[in-house]
Amino acid sequence: MYVADSRGTPAPAVTPETAVAPGTRPGRRAALAPTVLALGTVSLITDVSSEMVTAVLPLYLVAGLGLTPLGFGLLDGLYNGVSALVRLTGGHLGDRFGRHKALAGIGYGLSALCKPLLLLAHTLPAIGAVLALDRTGKGLRTAPRDALISLSAAPGERGRAFGVHRAMDTAGALIGPILAFLILRGAADGYDAVFTVSACVAALGVLVLVLFVPGRRPGPPPGTPAASGTGPVSLRASLGLLRRRDLRRIGLCALLLGLCTVSDAFVFLLLQHTTGITDRWFALLPLGTAAAFFLLALPLGRLADRIGRWRVFLGGHLALLAAYAILLAGGHHPALPYAVLLLHGGFYAATDGVLMATAAGAVPEEHRGGGLALVQTGQALARFTASIGFGAAWTVWGARPALAVAAALLAAATALCVRLRPAGADSAADA
Repeated sequence: MYVADSRGTPAPAVTPETAVAPGTRPGRRAALAPTVLALGTVSLITDVSSEMVTAVLPLYLVAGLGLTPLGFGLLDGLYNGVSALVRLTGGHLGDRFGRHKALAGIGYGLSALCKPLLLLAHTLPAIGAVLALDRTGKGLRTAPRDALISLSAAPGERGRAFGVHRAMDTAGALIGPILAFLILRGAADGYDAVFTVSACVAALGVLVLVLFVPGRRPGPPPGTPAASGTGPVSLRASLGLLRRRDLRRIGLCALLLGLCTVSDAFVFLLLQHTTGITDRWFALLPLGTAAAFFLLALPLGRLADRIGRWRVFLGGHLALLAAYAILLAGGHHPALPYAVLLLHGGFYAATDGVLMATAAGAVPEEHRGGGLALVQTGQALARFTASIGFGAAWTVWGARPALAVAAALLAAATALCVRLRPAGADSAADA
């Protein structure tokens, strides 16, 4: 990766080997930037809040409000897809004004506001509106937050930095379903109690962001050339990032693979459908995925820095394909749920942060938020389409045929992305 200076002359290339913090001996890892740890703490707290809701939402909508799989697919697609409409806005505004923290704070605040609103929403249109506002908040915050992480980490340490952040984020996903499970068991109005506690926790996350995340855009990490931009980043320049071949390929693969990804909620419903898990234990299923994600995020982030990020990214989709195959095989073996949840969590550990670490190397730092937002937007729109399509297929054909089609498409998309490997997508080990 290189960054052009204001005269258009390429700056010296930066590799993971040259990006060593001052005072750090070669071969010894530098300490993580405080920004990464602070944002990880914010994400941990926020994920406790959001995963409390996510853990009970499928059951609340399908069993409590009586939605059909198609109706749930529409809402789930909305939940995952609306953020795509505002991610580009959040990424571009963060780049233009250098206020990544401010944009992230607005996004976290909107999502926190939505938790108490769920107490008042009891119809499909009302719930859809609340979920749309929640996803608007997520869309605004995601690219600026990830830009802050990538700008705070040396190029050769981005996989590790994103791995630490995603591990902390997922620690919240471990705590959230447990709290939801305990509240459902102990409270008379279980769902309302879950939404109330979730709102309080979300407010705490916003407070930590305001107090502990640095307000100024971080300077370049050790060993990274200075950014070339001296003025505001224009929208035209942000859209011009699509002319970068590596970024186009990364975005295309994220879109294709996203079209073949069954949403988390459907995976849990399929697992319940296959194994007959009772409703009282359903809220704990996300816990298995989160535990695997938590344990594997940092090791796979380090592995991606060492052997190649694209290899790890595609390997994660192979793990998801294996989970689909196990669900299709069915049976009542006691290990089946554990295997599916382990592979499902491994998929996220190998793809979520690794994709952002890969994309960060394909754009200059002054366009970091917008570049990451482009990839995130394509992936979110693809998953929005996939959720609606899978819900419709389940309603018309049934669960197993719909999953078989998704698995076949995922296998074909993964094979295609092997051929589309971006030239600069991997670490120095593969360059």
